[in-house]
This record gives sequence, C-alpha cells and structure tokens, in this order.
Amino acid sequence: MSPWLALALVFLMLAGAALWLSVRQQQKAGLPPGRVITADMGGWKHPEKPFYDPQTGLTGRPDYLVKQGNTFIPVEVKSGWAPPEPHESHVYQLAAYCLLVERTHGSRPPYGILRYRNRTFAIDYTPRLETALLELIETIHACQRRGEIDRSHNEPARCARCGYRKSCDQRLA
Repeated sequence: MSPWLALALVFLMLAGAALWLSVRQQQKAGLPPGRVITADMGGWKHPEKPFYDPQTGLTGRPDYLVKQGNTFIPVEVKSGWAPPEPHESHVYQLAAYCLLVERTHGSRPPYGILRYRNRTFAIDYTPRLETALLELIETIHACQRRGEIDRSHNEPARCARCGYRKSCDQRLA
C-alpha cells in the first residue's frame, strides 16, 4: 500500500471518529439532530441579538437553535433536575421561543426541546399551546396597563439575579 493511500485512510478514519463524537455530544446534550446555528450559553461568545416580535412585544433567544432542513427548533436548557412533567412556566417560555422563531424566521417549529439536567422533553408547538400563550401575553399586557403587576416570588437569591433589579421598586433586598 502506498504511503499516500495509508495517510488518506488515517485521515478518513479520524474524520469519521470526529463526526461520531460530535453527534454523540449533541445527543448527550439533549439536542435534536440537525445543525446548531446559535448557542446562547455563556462563555461561547458574546450573546447574539435577541429575537423580537413587535406584535406581541416579546423579546428573547433560546439557549440553542437547531436547524433541521428549513425548520428551526428552539432548545431551552434548565440547570435543575427534571420534574415529573415540565413546569408550566418553562413550557410557556419555550412556546414563546417557538413563536419568536416563527415570526423572525418565517418557519413554524413543530416542537421545542426542554433540557433538564437529567431528562429531555420534546414539547409540541400546537395551535392550542400558541393560543394559550397569546392569551397569557394579553393578560399580562392588560395587567400592565392597569398597573397591577407585582412580583410573585419571595426568593432573595432569585431577586438578586434578576435583570430588572436596578429599576425594580419591589426588590427583596
């Protein structure tokens, strides 16, 4: 066997091993198959500009956005252990990302992924979930217009990490 052919075979085997490892890492991270096109997980790079929908006033960016053909799948990663069923607030957060992806990319995600430390949930983005999300957004906007929004938690650690802490008149400490 010629040395060039042997070298080409070694490179081909290394490329195959690298591909296998990358697919395995993507699966281990709870990401669906496809190309990861954005990652908003700290440390990778500066966060990209968030998605914005002027119709609902929503702004945000999922932790990952995976492209499958012409479809984009939002992935939200939670640091805690998985509950038996995903928390309702997490489902609505993921639904909001699905709505933002559809409005900014023009392609409706069929589902989104909620990844907890020990478990992954695929949440179907159904018309029913979208309607519930839009009703929730309208309820929040109505409460804001009436000045009826109050903080609904009593967790000092959560309050300390809040992005609105500096301007909040209801901060805990």
